[in-house]
Amino acid sequence: MKKILTAEDDKEINRLICEYLSSQGYETCSALNGLDAVRIVREQSDLSLLILDLMLPFQSGDMVLEKIRAFSDIPVIVVSAKSETRSKIDLLRMGADDYITKPFDLDELLVRVEAVLRRYEGNPRKAEEAELLTYRNLTLDLTAGTATVCGKPLTLTGKEFAILALMLRNPAKLWSKANLFESVWGENYLTDDNTVKVHMSNIRSKLKKLDPASEYIETVWGIGYRLAA
Repeated sequence: MKKILTAEDDKEINRLICEYLSSQGYETCSALNGLDAVRIVREQSDLSLLILDLMLPFQSGDMVLEKIRAFSDIPVIVVSAKSETRSKIDLLRMGADDYITKPFDLDELLVRVEAVLRRYEGNPRKAEEAELLTYRNLTLDLTAGTATVCGKPLTLTGKEFAILALMLRNPAKLWSKANLFESVWGENYLTDDNTVKVHMSNIRSKLKKLDPASEYIETVWGIGYRLAA
């Protein structure tokens, strides 16, 4: 049974979400503030998903997301109020997998939960066979779901890991944004969607931080991306 943490300071909303997800066959737990949310994610390794409200006491949702991304790749659905000015791109840059705007229908939340979990289960890290992929100073361990650059740990979100695994498995391929999006997200690509661009920017930034002398991903303007020659 998959276990979902709801981090929401409104006790009634938190209770309703947990009760509804429980009725759909999920195990649930809750946090009423940001500090507890980080602690629970750190302590409970069996969590499958985090539903994270941005407006949390003690530590805001964006701070929580930043902190847990330093040690966990748990899928995260961010919940934001209509008055929030943070864009979808901002949330993706922070490491969110999806977002939903308040007020929302519980059935819509369920659909998003199922979609995120389904995409996560399709991640190459779930493969049973031990497999290592290497390129220059980058190594992906598909069994353990870990990455290193120059022997140093590289922290990636689930989608970032999946993108790199896809490219390393096909080192000579030139990927369009549509190819990457449909392969990793399993959804139809929208021409004005910046999701792939944002994830590529994040991946490059993380690689550059650990290996500033090397280029790993090359942009072919007007077409897409490929591993640097």
